[in-house]
Amino acid sequence: MAQVALITGGSRGIGLSFAHALLGAGHAVALTAARGGAALEAAVGELAQVYGASRVAGLQADAGLPEEAGRTVTEVLSRFGRLDILVNNAGRGSRETNEAFTTAPQKFWEIDPDGWAEILRTNVTGPFLMARAAAPHMQRAGWGRIVNISTSRATMTKRGNAPYGPSKAALDALTRQFAEDLAGSGVTVNALAPGGPTDTEFFPPKGRIGVYAEMLPVDVMNDALLWLTSKAADDVTAARFIGKLWDNDDPTAAREDTGEAPRIL
Repeated sequence: MAQVALITGGSRGIGLSFAHALLGAGHAVALTAARGGAALEAAVGELAQVYGASRVAGLQADAGLPEEAGRTVTEVLSRFGRLDILVNNAGRGSRETNEAFTTAPQKFWEIDPDGWAEILRTNVTGPFLMARAAAPHMQRAGWGRIVNISTSRATMTKRGNAPYGPSKAALDALTRQFAEDLAGSGVTVNALAPGGPTDTEFFPPKGRIGVYAEMLPVDVMNDALLWLTSKAADDVTAARFIGKLWDNDDPTAAREDTGEAPRIL
């Protein structure tokens, strides 16, 4: 039977590109979107037309809410009978607190506390809640993949990029923590980052960016994701890979982690 993947934030951009890649590889895919609506419906329709409706499910769910994270995993198991792959892709960026963050970054004391809390809830609590709900099922099966979508290390501490940057630093730490807790279970946990600004709605329209001369395509991490979620990567966990550095002939070329304890300062 085909493996089943759950992609949070899968209705557009990178998440939708991931769905095409995983469906193209023969998997079944469930997508979530916190805001649901037309974008989720359109994504499911697009995928179903290409790969067949029986292999695609769309769920309106906010991964950052405990009851919705649990419900999402339950619904995927009910629909497909298994859950093999979790891609924690849902995220909120700096536009949530400052539309002009690329040209007029805010100091941390200027950030709206509600916006700060919302980004941390989605980018840090969401992956925790989804992994918490999915991991027991994967452990019982003796095999599973959790992939957390991160960002460039420079972004984590870049001036004016709080709370988005620090939230992704926390996600990298969670990735390593999850991997340690799941060691020996057959479930691996890894981080995957594009390697630069990606052409998504995280950024204002290109004409207003200025500071970014070129943006990476939304499919920049697809090949890396397919490898990380395959049996070829059974022995790879607590690692960090960069999409734009990917080489199908040498996956280690895109590996950025060193195995050392995290160091921010």
